[in-house]
Amino acid sequence: VQLQAYGGGLVQAGGSLRLSCTASGRKVSGLTVGWFRQVSGKERLFVAGIQRSGGATDYADSVLGRFTISRDNAENTIYLQMNSLSPEDTAVYYCGAQFRGLISRNRNDYFYWGQGTQVTVSS
Repeated sequence: VQLQAYGGGLVQAGGSLRLSCTASGRKVSGLTVGWFRQVSGKERLFVAGIQRSGGATDYADSVLGRFTISRDNAENTIYLQMNSLSPEDTAVYYCGAQFRGLISRNRNDYFYWGQGTQVTVSS
């Protein structure tokens, strides 16, 4: 499984971005995918996840109500719609994938990772 994350950029506070995570080698419907973010020098933290097949979702408290994770099977892509962005959301965002049926907030449970995409929110 190979993942490619893209869509990051520079945005003003209050703005929106949509990140994409495209998979190759496996259908995304068969993957549980999580978005994580990492600030330099700090650990990689869970942001949102979507369960394979059924599509149940989970969000970190810090993004609940602002971010939405979704899946497009036709595009074989997982999206992370980010609204009402704040400078605290600035980080490198990674998508990770695993074959288990349950969403995990632990980055060590994800076996496949995209390369990361930088999101910078200016105040």
